[in-house]
Amino acid sequence: VQLQASGGGLVQPGGSLRLSCAASGDDFSRYTMGWFRQTPGNEREQVAIVSSGGRTNIADSVQGRFTISRDNAKNTVTLQMNTLQPEDTAIYYCRAAYLRTNYWGQGTQVTVSS
Repeated sequence: VQLQASGGGLVQPGGSLRLSCAASGDDFSRYTMGWFRQTPGNEREQVAIVSSGGRTNIADSVQGRFTISRDNAKNTVTLQMNTLQPEDTAIYYCRAAYLRTNYWGQGTQVTVSS
């Protein structure tokens, strides 16, 4: 499966961004989809995932501010990010997971700064 992420950019603290990930090449509905982020010198961390059945898991650090959703008809997964803070600055990656195989998108930069 191929993943194309979009929607990153520069936003002021307290602002919002919406990241989208478009998938192609396989049956999107069977994949667990997720968003991860990474900052220089740190490991990639899970931000939010949504299972094939629609169950979500949100990291404690973004709970109440970020939501993840999927549209199986459009083969997309969206991360709505509200009340962004400088510590949310990172490269955000979309991931599709099925059985023991992971597929990654190219990453999109999110910068939160005044």
